Amino acid sequence: MYRLTALVTCLAVLTYFFSSVQVARARRTYGIKAPAISGNPDFERVFRGQMNTLEWMPIFLPALWLFATHVSDAVAAALGLVWIIGRILYMTGYAKAANKRRPGFAIQASAAIILWAGATGAILWHLVHP
Repeated sequence: MYRLTALVTCLAVLTYFFSSVQVARARRTYGIKAPAISGNPDFERVFRGQMNTLEWMPIFLPALWLFATHVSDAVAAALGLVWIIGRILYMTGYAKAANKRRPGFAIQASAAIILWAGATGAILWHLVHP
């Protein structure tokens, strides 16, 4: 069972849902009617924070689960929490100013890369050493 990884997966989806709520609020605040996605730089940064999170989900989630199944549930979950923290810092920083997104991006990208590299390394190891 991979209960910790499952919990972190739920938290990651909740984080994405939170970003969707932020976009809806920003639409009201800045008067951007759907389906428009431009017109106010403050709205556009909130929107891009959500979209960038969505773009990272197909990178993060498979790496998270492959790491959990081939390396460690607990370590995968811990790295998953780091990814979530990075995403939150990214979104909140980006909403303030484009240049404030970098620390969060670096944190979440590092966590995702470690998950991917660890999973890939473990899978290759098991292929070579059955």
